[in-house]
Amino acid sequence: MKDKIQNIFRFLGLEFSRFPRKITLSKRDAHFMQLLKEFKIDLILDVGAANGGYVEWVRSLGYNKRVISFEPLQVSFAELMEKANQDSLWEAANFALGETEENSMIHVAGNLDSSSLLPMLETHEKAAPHAKVTRQETIQKIRLDNFDNAWINEAKSVFLKMDVQGYEKQVLVGAENLLNRITGLQIEMSLVPLYAGQILFEEQLQRCKNLGYEIYYVRPGLADPATGRLLQLDGIFFKPSR
Repeated sequence: MKDKIQNIFRFLGLEFSRFPRKITLSKRDAHFMQLLKEFKIDLILDVGAANGGYVEWVRSLGYNKRVISFEPLQVSFAELMEKANQDSLWEAANFALGETEENSMIHVAGNLDSSSLLPMLETHEKAAPHAKVTRQETIQKIRLDNFDNAWINEAKSVFLKMDVQGYEKQVLVGAENLLNRITGLQIEMSLVPLYAGQILFEEQLQRCKNLGYEIYYVRPGLADPATGRLLQLDGIFFKPSR
């Protein structure tokens, strides 16, 4: 598995080791924005939006088309909604996405961003003590397939970004009827188990390949500060035929 990951990183011009080579943020941003332009993305589905930081980032890069953000936590959604209300091309929805439609219990992390429908494992807590779960909250979960929205119906090239802390597989299952219209994916992928029941990098990579997506770029994510080991990365995928 390690050799496969190293080969992918080398192909993308990255160094995979316990202490990853630093890449300037501006260079990563330029690569990402070029991909959005290349595939003519006209709608981003921002799943696991937190307080809207991802949308603020893509706006700062020059993305000026439509975005729909999904965030289940009430405290985060309140801040998200305030920002979205100031942008006519940004909508916010107070839902979690998954494979079923029901009320669910989410584990709320101390930093909010690491909150998940899956229980957090000790590996994650050790690497990021500030993210330790502090409480639970009842939230509403829906399938993306059942989310009736004019922007989705009108979009020609959709980019699905998922930052759902181990729940990516379930989000994709709930979006299976829309995948023929989703050109690209951004998936937070774990190299080691951080949440109970999540699938890891190699399996997620194969699942995306089976759905017709190829990996185009990666962005390093969470690392263990004690060892320097990379624990998560964002995999960015596109359907090359589009």
